[in-house]
Amino acid sequence: MARILVVDDEKEVVYIIRFVLEKAGYTVWTAGNGVEALAVLGIDPPNPDAAVPDLVFLDVMMPVMDGHTASVRMRDDKRTAGLPIIVETAYGDMLHLFEGAPNVVGFLQKPFNPRQINEQVEKVLSRTKPRAITP
Repeated sequence: MARILVVDDEKEVVYIIRFVLEKAGYTVWTAGNGVEALAVLGIDPPNPDAAVPDLVFLDVMMPVMDGHTASVRMRDDKRTAGLPIIVETAYGDMLHLFEGAPNVVGFLQKPFNPRQINEQVEKVLSRTKPRAITP
C-alpha cells in the first residue's frame, strides 16, 4: 500500500487526514512544518537513504517554513522532484502560488470532508506507480 506524508501545523487536521488514510490502508508519516518535512524526506539535512513517500499532503500556511517553500525544495531535489503534492489550505487565494508547479497535482480547501481526502488520493495514486520501499 502507498505511503503518504501529511505536513500540517494543525494537529487536528493531521489527525483527521491520518485517521482517514490509515483506515483506507495507507501508511502515514507526519510533519508539523516544512522544515520537519524536508528532514523526513532526507532533503535537509541530506540523507540519500531516507525513504520517499508516494504522495504528500502539504499545508500552505505553516510556521518555520511554509508549504510553498517546502514544495520548491522538494521539486529541486532529484529524489523528490516528481513527488506528487496535494496542497491543502484554508485560503483559496493562496493557491496561485502553486500555479504551474509540476509536482502539485491536487488541492483541498479547508474545511474538507473525508470523502474528499480519499477522492484526491485515489485520483493521484491511480496515475502514479507507488515507489519501491527503501530502507
